[in-house]
Amino acid sequence: MSEIKTLADLKKKQEEMLNRIRLRDSAENPGSFVQVKVAMATCGIASGAKEVMEYFVDELDKRSIRAIVTQTGCMGYCYAEPTVEVTLPGSDPIVFGYVTVSKADEIIEHYIKEGELVDGIIPQNYNTIKS
Repeated sequence: MSEIKTLADLKKKQEEMLNRIRLRDSAENPGSFVQVKVAMATCGIASGAKEVMEYFVDELDKRSIRAIVTQTGCMGYCYAEPTVEVTLPGSDPIVFGYVTVSKADEIIEHYIKEGELVDGIIPQNYNTIKS
């Protein structure tokens, strides 16, 4: 994050934050947005999920990609932290493991923008938990 030194810097930062809030509040139909969920349980945070989440928030905004970035709890893939679930409009969610800032950039450029799968996908091993 850049340092705020002047009133103009502060106003610019305020406008950026208001734009992010407007985007989130105006998402009456979240299925029309790219949805990114970053696992932020203790194991994820310890593995670097905070930096990954900040990167997604900043880069999706910079690249003008309509996306909702949220944090979630444990996804159950502690061995592969940081984990990120990405849902493209009209698609099933895909979970990526071992996501670094570099991998996050690859996910944005190839999967989110182009729809091309990238390495690091954690295969789905069940559809629902039955009681």
